[in-house]
Amino acid sequence: MTSRTSRDVLRRGLSVLGRAIREQPRIFAVAVSGSVLFGLLVIASAYVVGAVVGDVVVPAIARGSVGVAALALAAGALFGISVLRVVGIFGRRLGAGYMQFRLQAAYRRQVTRRYLDLPLSWHQRNATGTLLSNANSDVEAAWYPIAPLPFAVGTVVMLVGAIASLFVTDWALALVGLAVFPALFALNVVYSRRMAPRQARAQRLRAEVSGIAHESFDGALVVKTMGREAQETARFAARAGELRDALISVGRLRGVFDPMLETLPSLGTLAVLVVGAFRLRQGAITVTELVSVAFLFTVLAFPVRAIGWVLAELPRSVAGWDRVRRVLDATGEMPYGDVTLDPADPTPATLAFADVGFAYEPAEAHLPGAEVLGEVTFTVPAGKTVALVGPTGSGKSTVAALAVRLVDPQSGTVSLDGVDVRRLTAASLAGTAALVAQVPFVFDDTVRANVALDRPGVTDDDVWAALRLAEADGFVAALPEGLDTMVGERGTSLSGGQRQRLTLARALAGRPRLLVLDDATSAVDPRVEAAILAGLRAPAAGGPAASILVVAYRRATIALADEVIYLEQGRVVARGTHAELLATVSGYADLVTAYEQAEVDGEPQPRPYDEVTALTSGLEVEVDR
Repeated sequence: MTSRTSRDVLRRGLSVLGRAIREQPRIFAVAVSGSVLFGLLVIASAYVVGAVVGDVVVPAIARGSVGVAALALAAGALFGISVLRVVGIFGRRLGAGYMQFRLQAAYRRQVTRRYLDLPLSWHQRNATGTLLSNANSDVEAAWYPIAPLPFAVGTVVMLVGAIASLFVTDWALALVGLAVFPALFALNVVYSRRMAPRQARAQRLRAEVSGIAHESFDGALVVKTMGREAQETARFAARAGELRDALISVGRLRGVFDPMLETLPSLGTLAVLVVGAFRLRQGAITVTELVSVAFLFTVLAFPVRAIGWVLAELPRSVAGWDRVRRVLDATGEMPYGDVTLDPADPTPATLAFADVGFAYEPAEAHLPGAEVLGEVTFTVPAGKTVALVGPTGSGKSTVAALAVRLVDPQSGTVSLDGVDVRRLTAASLAGTAALVAQVPFVFDDTVRANVALDRPGVTDDDVWAALRLAEADGFVAALPEGLDTMVGERGTSLSGGQRQRLTLARALAGRPRLLVLDDATSAVDPRVEAAILAGLRAPAAGGPAASILVVAYRRATIALADEVIYLEQGRVVARGTHAELLATVSGYADLVTAYEQAEVDGEPQPRPYDEVTALTSGLEVEVDR
């Protein structure tokens, strides 16, 4: 079983290397050319050294005098070979390094691009730490053998040339080479087989350690407030200890095989001297030939190790490639269409849901998905504000995600201005609709960069206008460096309400025709929230010419809407104005009254928080300070 596994690792590892060669053939050719040049010059240097000893040094000792011309010629030959070997080494290392780093960069981009193409449901089933490991250490591991690969290929050419030269020199010395070189290769194969499971386990543990670390750091607020520091430290330490033991196992195996790989060529040199002395006494070879062969065995010890380096890293490469390929082969991306809405259209967009049904994919493929929405139908007319109200888990955040096509419905259609959102181009959809989530995400950058996002045409005046609409211009102006203030990772220097207003300004700066607010002002003071929503509804006063779909729970927010959609268990139960629903729908009245009473009593208010919102959350929202 172990033998079959090792052969499989070797086969798959060579397949990965073959892919690398096919993707970078020219660079690989440069690297191999340098390596082959180096290998052939190693053989040549052995015979030059033999000639210098046999034809220059020994005769000089016998005569008792040294010929200056002969020494100069010998020195020139050795110097010339050394210079050419340097050229070979430079070409090999430059080509191998360039090839390895190009592949790593290319596949990091591919993995990251694939992450962005895959739907949220796929991300929900994969830990963030694992995804970080895929894009970093797994990509590195997959292409790690590229560095010694050209050296190993050149070494194979060198070994073939060395054995051929041995047969030309003397059959007895060639037999010594035929015994030593295959033994070195066999030892490397055994080394690779023993190393395969150890490297695979170490690579898996690297991802697990990364995942635990990311989870602990990202959930720092929960860890600290719940007093779980010791437990999280112990959990991380246990898995880090497993990784340590796995790497020690790798190092221990190297410690066993490295001396053997170093010793075998030395034993070959000793055997050459013993056999060569006997053949020299018989007159079958000359001193020059004996010195050349002995020197050849000496200098071959290091290059032959390159084959072992490649074989030893193949298991790690296969493990890394399998994890990278799992991402690249993942299915479920949402292709965009080719329809473009008029980017110059200044009028608000119309959003329509028609018999929309949606269910989140299960964590395990054989399990049924959990239905979130069923036959949801409503419209957000151009320029109007529609509020989504419902108890926790009723599907409000899912409706918000569908409106901007973070996910696609299993049935029914979601359309903008009468066009199914699945038919729109990515640029047209992003330019038409904007989502502001309940849990804001702020980049570790300046205020300006967070609002403008390097979008063409967004000036500082546009940034300040968006900040004013979001009621954020006051606190931004009070920051030490204004728009140039660094806000820290996830906006740690800002309060929860300030982060929400900053992300709202980010959406407004793009001048969307449809604005979707998923409880986007939940951490903002009610007075500030009322001012924001009033501004958004007043284009003449600087507000956006946009239709608004808002997930809301505060009475003051709901009352500003032209129409209220009331959801229960993923269905539209009722619709109408706030006053109409308050008077005719008992569930709606009870829910709004409960929220209002909790706000009056100063109690924490239950907030909608489903899977879509959770994807953007690392820390809980703070109360605005």
